[in-house]
Amino acid sequence: MQQTPQQLLLNGAAKPFAQTYFHGTKANLQLGEYIAVGFNSNYGQQKNAQYIFLSATLDAAIWGAELALGEGRERIYLVEPTGELENDPDLTDKKFPGNPTQSYRSKQPFRVVGEVTLWQRHPDEQIEAMKAALAKLKAEGVNSLNDAE
Repeated sequence: MQQTPQQLLLNGAAKPFAQTYFHGTKANLQLGEYIAVGFNSNYGQQKNAQYIFLSATLDAAIWGAELALGEGRERIYLVEPTGELENDPDLTDKKFPGNPTQSYRSKQPFRVVGEVTLWQRHPDEQIEAMKAALAKLKAEGVNSLNDAE
């Protein structure tokens, strides 16, 4: 006997998203691939990344894609964490009150479950201003809190 989609959901064969998470990048990834630690970071000192990052807000993921190093196309992926998440200290209480961008980090991989193909870039002037501000911080020796660990 074939079950309806609602019955499948109730029987646990498929689950709705409990939370949607986004990852902004210039990497070209496929559905089912995993984003993992161990690659050079797109930010900070650009050393071997100890964490990977995601956000529950599309805007933060857009910034991630726009500020990522490299020449690839900016992409926003829907991702599913495979382990525990913790607040990204660069965007939470260590620098800003609360977690307004709902940005998190993990040492456990994220599985790519989709891609957001229609989204609005920030204005070029705003992106350039953000890049200039980050370059100024780097020149002043102010590093990402994620680089400190």
